[in-house]
Amino acid sequence: MKVPYFQVDAFTDRVFGGNPAGVCVLDRWLDDTMLQRIAAENNLSETAFVVPLAEGFDLRWFTPTVEVDLCGHATLASAFVLFTELRHRDARAHFHTRSGLLRATWDGKVVMLDFPARPGAPCAAPPALIEGLGHIPREVRKSRDYLAVLGSAAEVRSLAPDLPQIATLDCLGVIATAAGDDCDFVSRFFAPGAGVPEDPVTGSAHCTLIPYWAEKLGRDKLTARQLSTRGGTIICEMRGDRVGIGGSAVLYSKAEIILPG
Repeated sequence: MKVPYFQVDAFTDRVFGGNPAGVCVLDRWLDDTMLQRIAAENNLSETAFVVPLAEGFDLRWFTPTVEVDLCGHATLASAFVLFTELRHRDARAHFHTRSGLLRATWDGKVVMLDFPARPGAPCAAPPALIEGLGHIPREVRKSRDYLAVLGSAAEVRSLAPDLPQIATLDCLGVIATAAGDDCDFVSRFFAPGAGVPEDPVTGSAHCTLIPYWAEKLGRDKLTARQLSTRGGTIICEMRGDRVGIGGSAVLYSKAEIILPG
């Protein structure tokens, strides 16, 4: 069995930047064990699996070790493949996912995603969060992830987290954020418990980041950067109970995965 496979660098306009995602286009769903084995073999932070429907597409995301409920960069990569490689018939795509209906639009340069907002609830900083980051956050909020607000972009950039400590927390990952120097806000994202020590650019984290910074800065349209080694730029919009998450993408490779049987 041969599966079309694409690797896309998302939230960047250059190869070797942003966050690489695998995109597998299937005629029908394979069993979950096979999906997880493919994601582990790819060994990227996420591999997306896309199945065409009569209306829209089914979409699932796997890290090398687990299936996740929402992933921004692999959704952006999937939409980019549909628009540029598979010649999807219009500039809109609908994805049916574990997080409900997600939409993507394409203007020829930027994919804009429409995702659910996930505002974080204020909470105390767990000891493992403080020890894991090596900082006492100015503010902590909790949604799917812990959101830790630090004092400056320089503090976020210089983090050298204790990943085993972070892996003990009751969350998918930890978002470290601060106001930006040349953008509205910056972040980094760590999810060692899900097999992703540091994610290069994390679209789904912006479901929590955008509501926080839109409230703090009093604006609905923002620009963000993720300060990983690869780096990435995210176009952000607050849309009531939804958020707009946008960025560029670049095709790195396309191939076929050859499966047994």
